[in-house]
Amino acid sequence: MNMLLSLFGLNRPHRCFVRLDSTGRCQAFKQCKQPPVGDSWVEIEEIRLNWLHQVLPANARIASSATRSAALPLLGL
Repeated sequence: MNMLLSLFGLNRPHRCFVRLDSTGRCQAFKQCKQPPVGDSWVEIEEIRLNWLHQVLPANARIASSATRSAALPLLGL
């Protein structure tokens, strides 16, 4: 069944997120299919535990989610 869902693009992979405090330090990590609710979550390429309580490196961020389409592709069109 998972293979069938992945053929139609319905099986989305998990994405990595980090929660930043007001100074830009990593407070928590989360891996999920959709972005967490809240402004303090930032999408990252991968989770590295040594970033915990450290300032997030600038090259760790992924481009804003506005470049990603949340809509599913229309099948048969």
